[in-house]
Amino acid sequence: MSTIAIHPTFNRRPTSAPQLRLTRRGRLVVTLFFLGVLMALFTAFGSSVVATGERGAPMETQTVVVGDGDTLWDIAGQYADAGETRAMIRRIVELNSLASTTIHSGQELAIPVD
Repeated sequence: MSTIAIHPTFNRRPTSAPQLRLTRRGRLVVTLFFLGVLMALFTAFGSSVVATGERGAPMETQTVVVGDGDTLWDIAGQYADAGETRAMIRRIVELNSLASTTIHSGQELAIPVD
């Protein structure tokens, strides 16, 4: 009877490449690199504002003082063309840089005059 001896090196599993491990400094460098790439993309493809040194045409306005019980709808309705009250409200809000359509008694509003 013959015997076969198996050498221990034949039973080894193939070893995989060591996993990549980053140190704290390496993670910081990778993070800063990706943030830099992200900022460059935002700068290149982000929205841009174009401004000129020329003044625009001034808008003719009238100043109105808000009374007790007045609403922006009522005030806009007095100065808007028929059926254009909502558009006038938008113009008043934009012209006066209002955060909302809420107005208070005694407040001065600039109203565009067409």
